[in-house]
Amino acid sequence: MVFSSTLFLFYFLPGFLLLYYAVPHKFRNLVALLASLGFYAWGGLSFLALFLISVVVNFVLIYLMDRAAGWRKRIYLIISIVINVAMLFYFKYANFFLENVSTVREATGGTSLQWEEVVLPIGISFFTFEKLTYTIDVYRGVNRPLKSFWDFLLYIMLFPKMIAGPIVRFHEIAGQLTDRSAFETVDHRLSGFFRFALGLAKKVLLANVLGQEADRLFDLPPAELSAPLAWLGAIAYTFQIYFDFSGYSDMAIGLGRMIGFQFPENFNNPYISRSITEFWQRWHITLGRWMRDYLYIPLGGNRVGPGRLYANLWVVFILSGFWHGAAWNFIAWGAFHGLFLILDRLFWLRISRRLGVLSILPTFVVAVVGWVLFRAESLSSALAYVERMFGGEWQELPRFSTEFWYTLLLAAGFSFMAALPRVERWEVNVLLGEHLQPTRAVTISVAAALLLILSASAIVGSSFNPFIYFRF
Repeated sequence: MVFSSTLFLFYFLPGFLLLYYAVPHKFRNLVALLASLGFYAWGGLSFLALFLISVVVNFVLIYLMDRAAGWRKRIYLIISIVINVAMLFYFKYANFFLENVSTVREATGGTSLQWEEVVLPIGISFFTFEKLTYTIDVYRGVNRPLKSFWDFLLYIMLFPKMIAGPIVRFHEIAGQLTDRSAFETVDHRLSGFFRFALGLAKKVLLANVLGQEADRLFDLPPAELSAPLAWLGAIAYTFQIYFDFSGYSDMAIGLGRMIGFQFPENFNNPYISRSITEFWQRWHITLGRWMRDYLYIPLGGNRVGPGRLYANLWVVFILSGFWHGAAWNFIAWGAFHGLFLILDRLFWLRISRRLGVLSILPTFVVAVVGWVLFRAESLSSALAYVERMFGGEWQELPRFSTEFWYTLLLAAGFSFMAALPRVERWEVNVLLGEHLQPTRAVTISVAAALLLILSASAIVGSSFNPFIYFRF
């Protein structure tokens, strides 16, 4: 079940909110937990029992770890990490490794392997990271472990952020799991409603329109792509993935706010970045912070020599690419970004400071090329597509619908307008703020209602409604 489906918008969400607000405060966690179990079961019932068992095992291990000392404490930590990583590895990467072993066997004259493909559980990457962060935060003493198993289960399963994030670290909402009274206000609910409607509009009115043409162009044989057509497809996908994923994050943050949870921000106008370093400070912020705190810093971070530092950056981003998908093009995408992070430190950050706002353009071009690696079905397809972008013939573009061109212009405008400092401050202080004056409360309520009506109409009238990050 995705947030932009008729089932969620017209049935699940209204029913959940009516029940949640109707019951006394002491039963609201129970309502949220039951709704989350139902939400997950709708798309992954066959995996629900396995998922619940893994949560029970983690809770018991953390309970034992908290009461242990010395090397015993570390043993429980290692066991928990190994179980979670092994579970992710099996479901997400078993097919990848078996396919590659089979290919090598065939290339060396052997027979191909035969196996039943492993089905990927919904949202496994995100809830694995959250189980890991709970374990590590408790081990580090950042937070005391939750006393209630049901509160722990709610932290892992809370449906607004369970499928595609943001990745919420335990210490960020530990107190809210037991007491949300400070955030269960009219202001928070109204701002949450607006944030949800805004995210839904980004997803349905922008990302879906661009996605239809991006899919069509990426499905063409490379020989049929002129250079302008290849660039158009890549740019359309660049805006599609941003408005698709940031729209989902907006919806998740808005839903959380409507029920008293304050999830961290996940996007901050990434296409106005002046370097790839800045891009990763603005794109999928919660993943970047997770990688920094739980991988990069433990590997040595900035405390090591230049050679080791560059190696650490590359390792972290190759792992980031592999986390996104079990395929060589995702690994190449991670390595591609890792390379430009190294180049930033070698010379580009100095150049970008001199170029000022003009450095947005080359950074955007790097991001566009990177998204081709991300979007293509395979590494060979990605390389063939990039070859057409830079080596294809320059021919006149065929006709596209007026709706597509208007949507592309709107997407570009919304993506780059925050390059003006006043606009970015307005977004933070006015558009995304939580404390509402009466006039602003009325304004965002009307705007949210209009966006919701327009989005719902588009959903009912179209069968094209993918969620790019749903499979991660």
